[in-house]
Amino acid sequence: MSEDLPLAERLAEAARNLQTAPSASATMETAVQLAVTNIRHCDSASVTLVRRRGALETPSSSDGVALACDRLQYDLGDGPCLQAVWDEAVVHSPDLTDDARWGIWGPRVAEEQGVLSVLCLRLFTEKDDIGALNLYSQRRDGFSEDDRDEGTALAAHIAVALAAAQAQENLTRALDARTLVGQAVGIVMERYGVNSAAAFQVLVRISSHSNLKLRDIAQELVDTGNLHGSDRAAKTRPELESEQQ
Repeated sequence: MSEDLPLAERLAEAARNLQTAPSASATMETAVQLAVTNIRHCDSASVTLVRRRGALETPSSSDGVALACDRLQYDLGDGPCLQAVWDEAVVHSPDLTDDARWGIWGPRVAEEQGVLSVLCLRLFTEKDDIGALNLYSQRRDGFSEDDRDEGTALAAHIAVALAAAQAQENLTRALDARTLVGQAVGIVMERYGVNSAAAFQVLVRISSHSNLKLRDIAQELVDTGNLHGSDRAAKTRPELESEQQ
């Protein structure tokens, strides 16, 4: 995408590219490439995601430099992308060799990765804080005010597209799990001669006793024909028979 195009046209094209990405992973890959292509002097880019219990990870990066800069922040528990995720929506440093906010991280990435300035932008929607878009430059003062405005607009498009892709994937997984459990219920019904409600309770009991997810119990049964903890399930057959009476 040419930087000579007007900002509105570049953002519109970016939005279309993000919309056509087939998965959340592809959306993030598209996002980092759009950042490097669109933001002048952005040499490397990455996406930080918030996982369960507040854990952070980088599922997508344009190169090893961005990944190394992110991972050092996670290891130190300090840095601009953490600040963008938890404290400020936009975090900018024009000179990492002389920024007291990250006295360890800044000088190290400058020396080890050649990164001299950074711009981190929170990825969020009205409902969720998703993570951050991290932009790294090998120039001091690499991000102008216009770059920061464009990056903020691009991050908004990325957040909306990524949230939609994640929601679709969650829905697909839920539907797949429902289908899988239904298949397992059918197998238990035939094997134990019980109705669907009682068959479902077999799977629930095994899940509870084994501390495994119901979907995993169903997957094992459908794939192998083996019912995890089948001896336990057999012992509960009198209970099942009484439940369906």
